[in-house]
Amino acid sequence: MLDHDRIRRDTPGASGRVFLDSAGSSLPPTVVLDTAIAHLRREAEIGGYSAAAERTTDLAAVKTSIGTLIGAPASSIALSDSATRAWTDFFYSVPLSPGDRILLCEAEYASNAICALHRAEVTGAVVEVIPSDESGRIDVDALQDMLDDRVKLVSVVHAPTNGGLINPARAVADLAHQHGAIVLLDACQSIGQMRVDVDELGVDALSATGRKWLRGPRGTGFLYLRPGLASTLHPTALDLHSAQWIDRQTYRMADDATRFEFWECDVAARLALGAAVDYLLELGIDQVEEAVVERAEYLRAGLREIPGVTVRDLGDRKSGIVSFTVDGEEPDAVRDRLGNQGVSVRVSYDSSTRLDMTGRGLDSVVRASPHYFVTFAELDTMLAALAGE
Repeated sequence: MLDHDRIRRDTPGASGRVFLDSAGSSLPPTVVLDTAIAHLRREAEIGGYSAAAERTTDLAAVKTSIGTLIGAPASSIALSDSATRAWTDFFYSVPLSPGDRILLCEAEYASNAICALHRAEVTGAVVEVIPSDESGRIDVDALQDMLDDRVKLVSVVHAPTNGGLINPARAVADLAHQHGAIVLLDACQSIGQMRVDVDELGVDALSATGRKWLRGPRGTGFLYLRPGLASTLHPTALDLHSAQWIDRQTYRMADDATRFEFWECDVAARLALGAAVDYLLELGIDQVEEAVVERAEYLRAGLREIPGVTVRDLGDRKSGIVSFTVDGEEPDAVRDRLGNQGVSVRVSYDSSTRLDMTGRGLDSVVRASPHYFVTFAELDTMLAALAGE
C-alpha cells in the first residue's frame, strides 16, 4: 500500500495546486531534483569529465533499473534524450524496400506517423492503417486479414495520448511475428503508470520517455531492443561510443543496444532518470497502477455527473489519461478557466493524433492525467471548479 504522506512530502510541487498533467510532464519527486542538481554542482567543481567518471557505476545502474522495471537485461536498453528520439532511431534502422508495408494504428502519434510517411516517400514502402474495433482499440481481426510477408513493421501506441485506452500489444505482436514483421511499441504514456513487461508483451522494441509518468527529468528517454535484434540493425548514425574505430578502414558496432547511443549526453539528467525509476521500483509498480486507475475512474465518474460534459475516453481497459469536452466551451477556454483556479490540465489537439481525432469528429479535447500523488480531495476540487461551484 502506498504511503501517501511520504509521497506528498516527496512532491512539494503538488502543494497549493491540483496537478493533472502527468501525461505531459509530471512533477518529479525530490530525489530526482536533488540528484540532478548535485551532479551539476559537482561538474562545476571538478569539470564534466571527472564528475562523470566518478559516477560510472551509477550511470550503468540506470540501465539495470530500467531493465528491472520492464523485465529486460541492461544490455537491451539504450538511453536517449526522448521517447521520440528512441522511436525514430529504431524506426529508421529497420531496412525497407519498395513495396514493403508499414502498419500504423489509428491512435498513432503525429511524430511516428510523420516518420513513417517520410520513410515511405524515400524508400518506396507504403503506409497503411490498422482499423480500430468498436471499443477504439486496434482491431486484431482486421490486422490478421492485413498481414502478409510484405509487412516489415507494425507500430503500436500502447496508451494513446488523448483517448484513455490501452491497446492489445501482445495480440498484435503474436500475429505480426507469424509473418516475420517487427513490432515497435510506443510506451511513452504507459511506462510509469502501469506494469509494462516486455516478455509478456512480446514486442521487439519499445520507446519511452522519462518526463511523463516516470516522473523523471525532461530530455531523457530510452529504447528497448529484444536481445539479439540490435546486431541485425544499422543505425543511421554512429560515434565512438556506439562503435569502435579498429583501423584506417574498419569500425565495429556495439553488439547490443549501445549501438543506438551516443557518447555525449546530459549525465545529470540520466542519473536523475535512474533516481526516478528507483523511486518507482521502491513504491511498487502494481501499487502505483492501482492508484492511477482508481483516480482516473473516480474522475471519469465525477465528470459524467456534470451537465454538458462528455467523457471522450475509448477502450475496455483504460489508462490514467482522462479526456473530455464541455458543451459550448472550447477546450482551450476550459484549460484556462481551470488554470485560473489552480487546476493544471492540458489540451490535446487533432494535430497530435490526426487519424483518431478526425475519425471521431474532434478538433481538441481537455486532457487530465491524475498520478498517484494526486488526492481524491484534489479531484473533487477540480470537478467543482469545472462545474462552476
